Order: sequence, then structure tokens, then C-alpha cells
Amino acid sequence: MNKEFDILVIGSGLGGLVSALVLAKEGLKVCVLEKNNQYGGNLQTFSRDKLVFDTGVHYLGGLSSGQNLHQYFSYLGIMDDLQLQQMDKDGYDKITFGDDTTEYPHAQGYDHFVEQLARHFPGERENLQNYCEEIQRICSLFPRYHLVGEDRYHEEIIHLNTKRMIESITRNTTLQSVLLGSNFLYAGDSETVPFYVHALTVNSYIQSAYKCVQGGSQISKLLIRRLREHGAEVHKHAEAEQFIFDESNMLKGVKTKAGKVYFADRFISNIEIRSTVRLIGEKRLKKSFLNRVMSWEPGPSCFSVYLVLRPETVPYFNYNLYHYQSEESVWQAYRYRKDFWPETYMLSSSPSKQHPEFAESLTAISYMDFEEVKQWEHTFNTVADEQERGEAYERFKKEKAEKMISALEKKFPGLRKSVKGIYVSSPLSYRDYIGSSNGNMYGYRKSSENPLKTMVSPRTKIDNLFMTGQSVNMHGILGCTIGAFTTCAEILGKDLVDKRLLEMINKNKGE
Repeated sequence: MNKEFDILVIGSGLGGLVSALVLAKEGLKVCVLEKNNQYGGNLQTFSRDKLVFDTGVHYLGGLSSGQNLHQYFSYLGIMDDLQLQQMDKDGYDKITFGDDTTEYPHAQGYDHFVEQLARHFPGERENLQNYCEEIQRICSLFPRYHLVGEDRYHEEIIHLNTKRMIESITRNTTLQSVLLGSNFLYAGDSETVPFYVHALTVNSYIQSAYKCVQGGSQISKLLIRRLREHGAEVHKHAEAEQFIFDESNMLKGVKTKAGKVYFADRFISNIEIRSTVRLIGEKRLKKSFLNRVMSWEPGPSCFSVYLVLRPETVPYFNYNLYHYQSEESVWQAYRYRKDFWPETYMLSSSPSKQHPEFAESLTAISYMDFEEVKQWEHTFNTVADEQERGEAYERFKKEKAEKMISALEKKFPGLRKSVKGIYVSSPLSYRDYIGSSNGNMYGYRKSSENPLKTMVSPRTKIDNLFMTGQSVNMHGILGCTIGAFTTCAEILGKDLVDKRLLEMINKNKGE
């Protein structure tokens, strides 16, 4: 039977869309399948009270001219069309602890980062400089961090432990907690996670930090626009239900729940890895691989509260606030006591269009174990305002939202009076909309003690099936973008991908 496509991509998260576009730019006939109504995975947004809220991408780093994500997005042809707002250069993130009113800033630019924190820690200037140098050194060794180069990990970096590294840089326990204060961006485990995860996460934002005006979904919309310009097909409501193999164990097609079959020469899976394993079938995979994947521990999920504010009541702040009950809780922030929830939260605001000095909405996010919503795990819902989970679930959401607002009022007294509308999302929301295991935000837990255990090659044991996404390489906008180019290098050849990126870099230098 004739093949319809050269490449079929399953899942329209960032990794899948970037992979599809890189290949479409080379003239391949590409098709992307998405199970939901909205494309983009963690790039999805939703609208309430005529306001746009992000579900996963609250800010981006490395997007100033010459920086790596700027260059990747330039190659993809979306950089010039992104609507961005640069965050506060003196502190794009601010870290607070308990009842202490001190706000410790993470500033943009490495020299400025040191200067701003040295005001709070005057005896730690040299240690802060050493921290910044180490961050940049580790990032320079990461595959494709500088666009071209090796596609493999350096042994030197994968076993470095975040806790031991931070403790070796400074003995000041408060500064340690401040440096780790944005670890929500890698699921809040600074004791066991490899240091390269911390380094890659914070480095992009120290370089430059931006918000997407009107939400991160503009990234997926621009990528899809470029895909269609290159002749690719993108289909939603097309959930992969079955892989079709030929006699030689080669994948030849994907059947969707709607009954349509898509044939292709090669396939890229951008969906959750355990979902991919189910589609492949355990008989086609080695038991050692299956046991390794099934032994992975999903990272934590979260509960988000979205507050629509009354006009001109809450001043807008152009940074993210990371608050912890104590300095010690930073190390394993995802481990919380249910009776004291939320023990930590990330808070961001969006400016009013009419009065930009005021906020029109707030988004507060805290960790939540899937166990807290397990009684409703049999339900599935991606339709707004549909209350099929029942009154108990609605009460649960309301109680959690009230607890979050009470916690926020300790920082913003009287906030409740400014709230016009309240919306929430739980681990079930993230599971249903994103397709992640138990609603986890960043894939599976990584450990410096056994870093290879959770690493996934873009190549699979099925010769024409490849992997991409946050379970491959690294999570986050930069991590998934780098991972997509690494996946495409396996298909197109590393030399061709390097050549295309170098052509773009040299062209930009010439301009």
C-alpha cells in the first residue's frame, strides 16, 4: 500500500511541532496528529471573562538577539512574529520566605544578577560570581546548547548533584535557598536532581526573561502556520489508538480512535512515553527497557488558581514571586503537608490593557499530588464548564482555591476583595489536556545518582519510529526545542542539521 506521508508526528506539543517544521522545511511531506481540540501541549491557553490564561508557559528565557532560543526560533521563522514583553531586569523572579518581607531578586544579565544579590549578601560576591561561571560552563557542555556540536551528553555533567554543587559554592544557607528559589521550574527537587537541570533552567532566564503577550499559545499557532506554509497537514481530534506493523516489524501506519488510518515512511512520537509503549506493544520491546520505563517515578503535578481582578485594585508586578514557608523547604518543595497546603507557590500577574499599571489577573500555582484527586481518576474532561466529576470535586476545587487565596492574602492583605472571578485546574486537568502521567508537569524524576536511568534516545528499537518531547533530553521550551533538533538529526543526518543552523547563524551575522 502506498504511503501517504514521509513523516507522521503523533502529538502537537512543542517538540512535535518543532520536529515537524524542521523536516517540512527540508521538503518532506509531514502530518501531525493531535488528540485534543487545541494544539500545543503545555503551550495551551484558555480564556475566561475575556482574559487569556496560560496553562504551562508563564515566561521564556534566552530570547534576546543572539541567544540560543532566539536563534532556534529564528530558524523556524517565528521569532519576528512573537509578541513579547521583557520582564523586570532588576528581578524577573523574586524569592520570599515565611513572614520575612525581604524579596530576593534574580536579575537579568550575569553581572547584574551578581550585583543585585550582592546587595543582600555583600560577603558572597565572589561565590555568586563562581556560581554564575559554573552555570555557564555546564550549559556550554550540553548537547546543542550552542545550536551545533555534539548530540551526546558529557559524562562530566550528568552526575553532578544540585545539592552538593550549591553547598560547595556557598555555606550561606539563606543564599543557597535563594539560588534554588525558582526550582518550581524543574519540579522542586534540588536534593537529587542533576545540576545540569538546574543550570539549563536558570541560565536562559538570567540571559533574558520575557512573557508572551496574550499567552504562550501564540508559539504553537505560529509553528502551525509555518507548517502549513510548507505543505504540512495538522489534524486535531485525531488520537492515536493503534500502531500498525508489517511482517518485518516496521511501523507502517497509525489508526486513530475515529477509525482513520495514516500511513507514513517514518514516525515521531511526541506523546507520553508510556503511552507510546502501549501503542508499540510490550511484545515488541525488550523486558529490560519496559522494566526501566515502568520503574520511573512521575514528577509532581500542581493545582493552579486563576484570579480575575476588579479593575484598578491590584498593582501590576512584572516579575514572578516564588514563596516558601521556610528556607529549608526549598530543597524538596514538592513534598508538602496536606493540612498546611499551600506551603509554596509561584505567583504571576498580567497587566490591564486599559490601565497597565494595574493587574487584570493573577495566576498562583502550587504542588499537588495526584493522590489528592485519585477518587476522580476514572473521569476525563477537556470540555470547559462540564461538571461530570460531580459536586464533591467542585467542593474540593473550591476549598483549595480558598486556601490559596488565604495564603496570598498574607502577602497581599485584602486581596479577596479585589477578586471578581476564580478558576482552577487540578492534576486531572493537566493529565487530560497535556496527556502526562498523573498530570506531572515535567515528565519523570531525574537523579544524579543514576542519570542514565531516565534518559531516552530519540531512536527506538523500531527502526522507523523516533521519540521527542520532554521525556527526551530535557523539559521546558529550550529543552524540548533542542530535543526536537536532536531527533531531526537522527532522521536527516547530523551534518545536514548543523549545516542549516550554521547557514542561519552566518546569515544573521552578515545582517
